Amino acid sequence: MLRASWPKTRNFSAVSRRSASCQLDNSETVAEWAARYVLKKINEFNPGPDNYFVLGLPTGSTPYGMYQKLIEYCKAERVSFKFVKSFNMDEYVNLPREHPESYHCYMWNSFFKHIDIDPKNAHILDGNAPDLVKECIEYENKIKESGGIDLFIGGIGPDGHIAFNEPGSSLVSRTRVKTLAQDTLEANARFFGNDINKVPKQALTVGVATVMNAKEVMILITGSHKAFALYKAIEEGVNHMWTVSAFQQHQHTLIICDEDATLELRVKTVKYFKALSGVHQKLIEESEPLDRYRTIH
Repeated sequence: MLRASWPKTRNFSAVSRRSASCQLDNSETVAEWAARYVLKKINEFNPGPDNYFVLGLPTGSTPYGMYQKLIEYCKAERVSFKFVKSFNMDEYVNLPREHPESYHCYMWNSFFKHIDIDPKNAHILDGNAPDLVKECIEYENKIKESGGIDLFIGGIGPDGHIAFNEPGSSLVSRTRVKTLAQDTLEANARFFGNDINKVPKQALTVGVATVMNAKEVMILITGSHKAFALYKAIEEGVNHMWTVSAFQQHQHTLIICDEDATLELRVKTVKYFKALSGVHQKLIEESEPLDRYRTIH
């Protein structure tokens, strides 16, 4: 796990109080660590009918393992999502909900239908709304009405984008309609039969500032193809061409990465965070009995 932000021009002791990083062996251990952290945060919050825990959630291959672990924990009654609300990061425009590549379909099949969350509390942007701008405004309002997001989980692309906030996006952006860059269309063509013409040209996405407003942010980064983006995220300054770097300025950012993702980092950066492995383990130690949620089913 890495707490974001170690730019060369800053005093590290000041930076480390804001953000942290945790390096784990591989994508499987990243998934388990992240899931255990979510479990602990929900259980410590002790949500109820008048006090919901609010999650921000991503899609894609990186968080998939975390979702599988959370399903396992929910079925074992180690955690409940009965009093959890969720807000997903993004959705394609003009892609039917039942399309296998829609994020509605991904979230339902990969996570929601396997846990005890109330479907009305699982919020995903509607890319088929008659008024897309209104949909984005209402999404921001729903987040505010829910009391803000307690923990926003995200992944990044090789170019350092988070959600559909591609390179060059405003770091004070809010939920909006986004026309996708050519690089994004080409990268996502593999999900649409390698036919770029089938890739939606627009998407709805939360903004960088939307995520920054969360009380805590946890970013999952795995694979050598994202190593340079991780380097840009924590060893250089904030840059709108690498939108993930904005989280250097967040009060509580966790970056959870595997060993392959650290290949571009300086040796002393990697050694420093490896030395904190004991601290990182304490972050996921459960402080309550594992059956604490049995009484609310």
